[in-house]
Amino acid sequence: MSTQVTVHRMVTTTTTSAFLINVGYLKTFPGILKIFQIILGCVAIGIIGHYIPWTRTADFMVPELFFLLIATACLITTTLLLMSCLCSIATASIIPKTLFVVLLHGTLSYLLVCSSINLLRELVARNEGYKIYERGYNSKIFSGALGLVNTALYILSSIYSVRTFRRG
Repeated sequence: MSTQVTVHRMVTTTTTSAFLINVGYLKTFPGILKIFQIILGCVAIGIIGHYIPWTRTADFMVPELFFLLIATACLITTTLLLMSCLCSIATASIIPKTLFVVLLHGTLSYLLVCSSINLLRELVARNEGYKIYERGYNSKIFSGALGLVNTALYILSSIYSVRTFRRG
């Protein structure tokens, strides 16, 4: 016995203008690293920016300005990278596999370690032998130390990026 079956298909197409955020990226190792890098960068920039002596000669504040410049560049690029990975699932899956992220994290870690060490070295040299240190000395030392911790986070990101790049 045979029966006849008729199948009706209906195709519905909808478009949406909803803006989706890739919250799952924040749960990954690179996402967590970027959040910590942004937080430490904001704190270091806030401290060093507050204690820069704007009334002294320009030569006196070169290490602080150099650190401020590099830390701000690191903060901006990391924030843009995090925002692009949050706003696009495709970006979050493609960008980590590129050489760009490897070079970015390597360059940022190199620049940040140079500026942090330069800041710490100059602060100690300027205040050597004084019983009363300059205004904000301890805070500037803390900011330089935060720069070194942030450098370690960028090195971790760089190592993770190299592994991801090689897996391709």
